[in-house]
Amino acid sequence: MSAPSPDRLDQLRAPAHWQAVEFISDLHLQPGEPLTFDVWRAFLHRPTSERADALFILGDLFEVWVGDDVLESSASTDQTFWRACAEALKHFSGHTPVYFMAGNRDFLLGTEGLKACGMQGLSDPTTFDFLGQHWLLSHGDALCLADTDYMRFRQQVRQPAWQHDFLARPLSERTGIARGLREQSEARKRSTASDPSLWADVDAEAARDALRTAGAHTLIHGHTHRPGVHALGDDLQRVVLSDWDAAAEPPRAEVLRLDAQGLRRIPLPLS
Repeated sequence: MSAPSPDRLDQLRAPAHWQAVEFISDLHLQPGEPLTFDVWRAFLHRPTSERADALFILGDLFEVWVGDDVLESSASTDQTFWRACAEALKHFSGHTPVYFMAGNRDFLLGTEGLKACGMQGLSDPTTFDFLGQHWLLSHGDALCLADTDYMRFRQQVRQPAWQHDFLARPLSERTGIARGLREQSEARKRSTASDPSLWADVDAEAARDALRTAGAHTLIHGHTHRPGVHALGDDLQRVVLSDWDAAAEPPRAEVLRLDAQGLRRIPLPLS
């Protein structure tokens, strides 16, 4: 199986005055994980002087997103939580631009949801021009070619017709379907937890092809929850973002910062 070719490769050029940007992904914010939400909210509440010039969220900000109406519908039992997320982002984006790229958990975040959060949407992948270089940004799931079951699922749910039909269902039904899919996903994780060789990962040749198409040397992505730097040959590399889980042992919450010094991982305070 080959990686799906994007209909277009979007390009974002940083304004000349930008000196630093930050990347995060895979926070999987959800009502049942208050510790991670608290760390994230504290991150957003940093003084303006400590922030980068822009924040890039490369997918799976939310554990699940079943439609933008979760922010307004009284049928959503977790409406207060989702609105708190949106309001925190909206306040932050009043001072710092926020760019959002959909992940495999929150690809149904639509125009109204982006507006409520004060975020600007990015296509996956996007080429980012900054500091005199091209950087390729992606969530990463479309490059995990060995995970054939997921790739078939992804192809189905990214179809406009499927999304239209799903979003036309009652919110309670959508929430139930999403809960069932999450339970299946968690069961699959548990079944492979003891054997890292079974974990899905980005296909190296697909990553190289994507970089060459973009004219970039570094791919920055999330999804795999395996932070690190992987050399791909020919001076190409991929840099993997950390997931966030403040309740894990040890806890995880990290930002990737890019400035004139290069790429740096910055652990966040967890208390």
